[in-house]
Amino acid sequence: MDLHIKNLRDVPHVLPTLASWHHSMWSYLYPGDTLALRTERMQSYLAEDFLPSTFVALWGDEPVGSAAIISCDMETHTHLTPWMASLYVSEQWRQKGIGGTLVKHITAACEARGIPRIYLFTPDKRTFYERLGWECIATPDYHGERVTVMQRLLAP
Repeated sequence: MDLHIKNLRDVPHVLPTLASWHHSMWSYLYPGDTLALRTERMQSYLAEDFLPSTFVALWGDEPVGSAAIISCDMETHTHLTPWMASLYVSEQWRQKGIGGTLVKHITAACEARGIPRIYLFTPDKRTFYERLGWECIATPDYHGERVTVMQRLLAP
């Protein structure tokens, strides 16, 4: 078996798994958010539009990670768009290059659509993203956490 990446709309049955992963990982950044609300919001990723989209890394039929491209990921930075968001790799699949593969998939998909730059924020993975060509543009407090806002310039 090999790792392959599919759009969530092609494997909608994994949405509850992704929502659970994302909620357990990042709910501290969104006080008052619930798993049910997150799952409901993620339904928009099943539409045909590119924004928003979620891409799922699969090993065979098993979801092992995901990443999204959305219009905006920080209500304090709505002037920046679009954003890569929700990069997640299941714990037992980490350190195998899956996160980097998902980031490269997102950047390639954006380049193919002529998007000149994309953004992300991270509480704790700045070095990981810098190794993949992202640069820090700000380090604000966001919902009580110091985060790094980063951008990636894409090929014209």
